[in-house]
Amino acid sequence: MAPTEHDPLLLLRQSIASGSAVVPTVSADVGAPEVALSQSTHLTFTSPAHIALPIETPTRFVSGDTPVDLRSIYFTWLNREVAIPEYNSFASQLNTDLAGKGQVHKFTYIEKLDLITWLEGASEDSECIKPLAGDKDGSASTAAAALASKGAAAPAINSTLGRSGKGTLDPRLAGIHNGERKMGDRNTLLRGIKPTDFSHVRKLAAGFTTKKSSHPSSTHIANNPSIASHQKQKRPDPIILLSPSASSLLRMSNIKSFLEGSQYVPPHHASASNTSANMLQINRLMKDIDTNRPMRFILVEGTEQFKPEYWNRVVAVFTTGQSWQFKNYKWSNPNELFRHVPGIFVGWRGEQPPESVCAWGHRVMNVAVDRWTNPGMTTVDSSRWRDREVVESIWKTIENNMRSKGWKRDQAPASI
Repeated sequence: MAPTEHDPLLLLRQSIASGSAVVPTVSADVGAPEVALSQSTHLTFTSPAHIALPIETPTRFVSGDTPVDLRSIYFTWLNREVAIPEYNSFASQLNTDLAGKGQVHKFTYIEKLDLITWLEGASEDSECIKPLAGDKDGSASTAAAALASKGAAAPAINSTLGRSGKGTLDPRLAGIHNGERKMGDRNTLLRGIKPTDFSHVRKLAAGFTTKKSSHPSSTHIANNPSIASHQKQKRPDPIILLSPSASSLLRMSNIKSFLEGSQYVPPHHASASNTSANMLQINRLMKDIDTNRPMRFILVEGTEQFKPEYWNRVVAVFTTGQSWQFKNYKWSNPNELFRHVPGIFVGWRGEQPPESVCAWGHRVMNVAVDRWTNPGMTTVDSSRWRDREVVESIWKTIENNMRSKGWKRDQAPASI
């Protein structure tokens, strides 16, 4: 099968899931040696077969209505653990090495997180990845991504995932289809001995369909492309801002165990996460907003890469009371900031909060955790049962604010 018939994103996701080698080369030949990314002309996949794609092949990942090339996607995956400033520095160096032969796209940290999450198999769809060609509702693309995340062969772009009789069907998917219970049509479903005539139902429904089509509001919605496209958009993930201060009790290393596991550990403790990432994601079921699906929250310390529309997604700001934290915020004045977003201060139990936190009033939630009494302990202290009470009160405050701002199951507020 020709290389152009394969989807680059699905091939890369399938190779990551199966642990197969992905090698930059200077040609599509089988024996082509591995070269530096700045010198390569092709990206060679070794599984399920030898497939070499041009390094500048455009992908379905779109940034600002522009497809991102395969070189930029692969470069971002190689630097997935690197912080944004270092990532931008490495990208600039690669652009210099390319010497005009190409240009590496620099992702924003939200786009980078979305791409890495999809490539790792943590999600089956992405806001930035367009469906496969001919896939109108996105179901075929989701099914293809699910197969690739299990290490199965990525389907060709021009093949079909259904039973339409066109293209080549993956053998594993064919086995799944063979085990399905075949559905009947309107005649065979009733298990009758002869076909049943339902033409009289069409006559009865004619009056209702005529009234529905003549309704002005439904006609207006159907003919308004801006409203129709808005209804298809997915709800963006809410954002929680952390304090970058070294004196903060909650940093990127321990915030996940605190908000998800309801256990506080010091930021530099042995049981804390040893990560240098400047963004994380956690999941939480917000029952008053969506009772069926957990919501994904993005946690970041800095706002240097923020786009203006990201501020409408901020649902909480953790602070130590130091006003320099808000210098690059949309609302640099604390009193103005906390009129839009609730603040959260976490201190030690028995200690008074800073005067600045008290001066900001009720818009900043003041909670306290017990001190870490055993510095030599290498595991989580099971006696810290009061941490859960503190965490639940924080989530309750965040959820109440999200409801008041207009967060819904499939919709985020247009402004806060």
